[in-house]
Amino acid sequence: MSKKSVLPSLVIAGAVSISASWHVSAADLPEIEERGYMSVATEDNYAPFNFMDGDDPDGFIEDILTELENYADFEIRQDILPWTGLLASVNSGKYDMALTGASVTDDRMRVFNYTPPFASAQHFYIKRAGDDRINSIEDLSGMTLGVQAGSALLSRLPELEEMLAESGGELGEVVEYEAYPEIYADLANERVDYVINSIVPVNDLISERPDEFEAGQAVSGPGFVAWPMPKDSPELLAYMTEFMDHLRDSGRLAELQEKWFGESFDDLPEEPITTVDEFHEMAGM
Repeated sequence: MSKKSVLPSLVIAGAVSISASWHVSAADLPEIEERGYMSVATEDNYAPFNFMDGDDPDGFIEDILTELENYADFEIRQDILPWTGLLASVNSGKYDMALTGASVTDDRMRVFNYTPPFASAQHFYIKRAGDDRINSIEDLSGMTLGVQAGSALLSRLPELEEMLAESGGELGEVVEYEAYPEIYADLANERVDYVINSIVPVNDLISERPDEFEAGQAVSGPGFVAWPMPKDSPELLAYMTEFMDHLRDSGRLAELQEKWFGESFDDLPEEPITTVDEFHEMAGM
């Protein structure tokens, strides 16, 4: 059974950077097998990937953890962290990998390898239901955007800037938040005009709160959600790739995608992503 503990935000407050300058050697598969456990970092505030149901973690990743515990010959130890320090903690060597809804980005690819993707990460805008000011991407010009700090959404904002520039518009103020519940609260209260998130949490939000929010158009090209681990863990990457093959071949991956995302993603790459060039080729960038 996995070990679950919630760490207070103050423990790793401000630990957003994933610079390689303070990276220490992570444990690869032989060391994990020798010590008898793998340590994974998850988060608790990014539905439907990770969230809390009362005092218990829930979501797609929690089901994946159960599958991994049944598959692995070693124990899986889980700690639940705030998103803002999660990747930095993995990069520091404190955890062997992250099991969360982490989008693949150029900057992250320089520090991490990724398992084969398990979901799409194309970005869409969200507006308040009935907000007639916004009916297209062009209407976002000059408006205030809410987005999660340290997220992949920030790294791909230049794509939205280019879309706006084509119609003579420009990106407005960008307000960064620690977690999406805060962003959605401020969107509902008209403190921001729109929010950007990837397709899976967008679909989840709209299905849960259709009277409050509406989804708009895509504001990025294709993207992927996968699990990151340090680049000096090639055998662990191969092991987790085989685990993904097992989930896909057994049909369990599609079952969990349908359960949590409302659709299965049948055309995702089946190979790990280890370089920026590989990512760009897969995403058609």
